[in-house]
Amino acid sequence: MVASTHWLASAAGMAVLERGGNAFDAAAAVGFMLHVVEPHMCGPGGEVPVIFTTPGDAEPTVLCGQGVAPAAASIEQLAGLDLVPGTGLLAATVPGAVGAWLTLLRDHGSLPLRDILGYAIGYAESGHVPVPRVLETIGAVESLFRAEWRTSAEVWLPMPEPGGLLRNPALAGAYRRLLAEAEAAGAGREAQLEAAITAWYQGFVAEAIDKFCRTPVLDDSGEHHAGLLTGQDCATWRPGYEPPVRHTSHGWTVYKVGPWSQGPTLLQQLAMLDALGEVPEPGSADLVHRVTEVAKLAFADREAWYGDTPDVPIEALLAPEYARDRAALAGETASLELRPGAPGNRVARLPRHLTEDRPDPVPLVQMGGLGEPTISRYGTTRGDTCHVDVADRWGNMISASPSGGWLQSSPTIPELGFCLGTRAQMFWLEPGLPASLVPGRRPRSTLSPSFARRDGRMLAFGTPGGDQQDQWQLGFFLNHAVFGLDLQAAIDAPAWHTTAFPSSFYPRQTQPGGLVVESRLGEPALAGLAARGHRVTRSDPWSLGRLSAVARDSETGILRAAANPRGMQGYAIGR
Repeated sequence: MVASTHWLASAAGMAVLERGGNAFDAAAAVGFMLHVVEPHMCGPGGEVPVIFTTPGDAEPTVLCGQGVAPAAASIEQLAGLDLVPGTGLLAATVPGAVGAWLTLLRDHGSLPLRDILGYAIGYAESGHVPVPRVLETIGAVESLFRAEWRTSAEVWLPMPEPGGLLRNPALAGAYRRLLAEAEAAGAGREAQLEAAITAWYQGFVAEAIDKFCRTPVLDDSGEHHAGLLTGQDCATWRPGYEPPVRHTSHGWTVYKVGPWSQGPTLLQQLAMLDALGEVPEPGSADLVHRVTEVAKLAFADREAWYGDTPDVPIEALLAPEYARDRAALAGETASLELRPGAPGNRVARLPRHLTEDRPDPVPLVQMGGLGEPTISRYGTTRGDTCHVDVADRWGNMISASPSGGWLQSSPTIPELGFCLGTRAQMFWLEPGLPASLVPGRRPRSTLSPSFARRDGRMLAFGTPGGDQQDQWQLGFFLNHAVFGLDLQAAIDAPAWHTTAFPSSFYPRQTQPGGLVVESRLGEPALAGLAARGHRVTRSDPWSLGRLSAVARDSETGILRAAANPRGMQGYAIGR
């Protein structure tokens, strides 16, 4: 089974499975394809966290494809800025996505790299019909590309007419060169993949990145800045394996990426809901209110405690007694405060940016929901994320959320056909915080794939959506694990999320009491939420989230999959 956020990517993954590849081969093929068909959502300059399992594993494993801040990136270096800009070169971290996919293939795949990369090369070279959101994104940044980011204009303009083909021959050329350097290492699959990793992080890709980052470009600060990322930063980084964090709820053990991501917020929300007892009726104002209030508490803890540091008190944050104390704060009306807790009796400290009075930022303009791009004051846009889940006949399963390196992140590197990501915007420019900018540290990412197990059943799932990922995933999990809906019905059910905590993205906006709800939840529930003090925004009926999921029953061997109907783009396929 393959489920992803784009039908062509899912089809490529299934083709790999059909020719005898395993789940890791298929997932990598999907990942490289998503760089081509969802370039406004992910790219080779971005990152990917992965959770996977192989037969006989006691628990899943995390592969971290999140690159780190450059050696020259420090708070002192960015003096004069309140925030790391959301676009441009200053926010670039080491590109981790390609390294993660190549590492996964080297260690767990079965097919040669040529059989994995061929689909992405073909569609980048020959073209594909882009989904409307891609054209909308290019149209939104066209003036910026023509005036400032001219290397991007060379790749993406003029954009095709609706129904026309979008090509990226420069990216196809970069992948062809990567493949050629890999195959020059000899006939061995592992040796070829190791050579590909070297070519990417110590060879022609790293050299092109180093050279390009020396030129100042316009970013969201309204100024021109050169980048801090160097070839040496790339050469000294590699993806790494690590254990997941977990929580058991309703008989399911749910696994997430550690607190360098926002992943544990899903576990904290589940723990608080467990402490509150029986879950209210699905689709009711009572349910949405309760889930929203525990989400506010979990994400307040994210702001105070999460980051890439060994000091994160993750065991205390997930302790049952802490969950009970926090859950007791979820009252009958909507909270308008950001209320982090005190795990292990520690004193919470929030960034000054969240506690000082500031003028209202220029609003961002939403481009159609679904976690799709938003336009900033300078005409740049923020992208989002993709997702892929795969299960094969041998019992391997994987959940991954590729993101970053959006076509609108920063100017395109001409000889590579892609741009660098901007994940460093999630650092704070204030020392002493878990998510402070520190050289060599991972930004506190929003990327959050999920894995769950219960009595021989396994479930891989996830969604794009930035800060909303672990809210929409919670709704899906409750629909499936608690209310008994099948995978597709659990995805299709009305969705919601709160915006009552700081965004992880520039300019880090907060909307106290904000609650966005798909209007098909119904008038009684919407009125009930407003009566509880929520500042309700009625979203279009099918507009929130792009979930996908794959499930396996180990006893019967039956596989199931589902994908999001919103946007008519996600696709699940299998046999």
